[in-house]
Amino acid sequence: MGSVSTATATAGLGLVLLLLSLLNHAVKGVYINKIDQLGTDGCDFFQGSWIRDDSYPHYDTTQCPFIGKQFDCQKNGRPDNEYLKYRWQPNGCNLPRFDGKKFLLKFKGKRMMFVGDSLSLNQWQSLTCMLHLAIPQAPYTLERIGGLSNFTFPTYGVSIIFSRNALLVDVTRENNQRVLKLDSISSVSRKTWEGIDVIIFDTWHWWLHTGRKQLWDIIEYKNVLYKDMDRLSAYWKALNTWATWIDSQVDSKKTTIFFQGVSPDHEWFVGERVINCGGKRKPLKHSGVALKPQLVLEKVLQTMSKPIHLLNITNLSKFRVDAHPSVYGWGAHRGMDCTHWCLPGVPDTWNQILFAVLTHN
Repeated sequence: MGSVSTATATAGLGLVLLLLSLLNHAVKGVYINKIDQLGTDGCDFFQGSWIRDDSYPHYDTTQCPFIGKQFDCQKNGRPDNEYLKYRWQPNGCNLPRFDGKKFLLKFKGKRMMFVGDSLSLNQWQSLTCMLHLAIPQAPYTLERIGGLSNFTFPTYGVSIIFSRNALLVDVTRENNQRVLKLDSISSVSRKTWEGIDVIIFDTWHWWLHTGRKQLWDIIEYKNVLYKDMDRLSAYWKALNTWATWIDSQVDSKKTTIFFQGVSPDHEWFVGERVINCGGKRKPLKHSGVALKPQLVLEKVLQTMSKPIHLLNITNLSKFRVDAHPSVYGWGAHRGMDCTHWCLPGVPDTWNQILFAVLTHN
């Protein structure tokens, strides 16, 4: 390791210029680099609105006993159910209905992996439940080893895997410190990802944490150590490390790569007052301004040579201030969770779009 920088690394002029460039060149489509739109007949699945639909939800968690307590808001005592009654309607087209049997037949003998943090877990649990309910008589196995969870449908030879990897780049222990290495991806991670047919990557949430929740003690980049660094700048550097590995190592003829867009939380300050998702029962009328980390992600994906599909869930999810666990999550009345999503809920729509794209293509 190199010597420790005595000054905290900040975004500086370079990051300011980067953000100005991002704001001027924000991605409007849904595929980032030189590929067709993520939709059918030129329709953008990610631009639309939430409309009330009393036929929703299409399942409840009692039918999927493997769904984690942290996402089971009804079981945790949430008294209202209005948040379950909304359907995403794209502008100018209809989103195909999820067909779990078609999904399993199309991916017979294949493996899909979600790589990321607990928001990837949120989406993985949604998809495994939707598939199970499509063919409830089909046997399944669920195996958890360390940070790897494998949900398999043996009849179809389909595996839906979750790999917990919150930052995508390495955190190693050296000299009794956890070192975040922004320019390194371990051989363990690379081996885990290799040979998978479809991978959906995700990272952002854990880049924001400080104090006891922070996953590292010190940051290393190009053999220089930093006590801390502007988190958006660190995120950008890590994404570029990931992008370089994908471009150099992934065979796009064998592996399809998605990146889950930045999932928004709904907790913010107005002066000294905290506004959050607690007690909210309807979607917002407006999605608000673009999120800076999403703009950074889009900029990185634009530079890549391999085809990368952006599952651009940010905008549609920003409306859903009502769909978080709030106090009906992991702790059940002990904490406010405005980051994750209740199930059934918003991640089901993410998977409906994922299904539409994969089966269309």
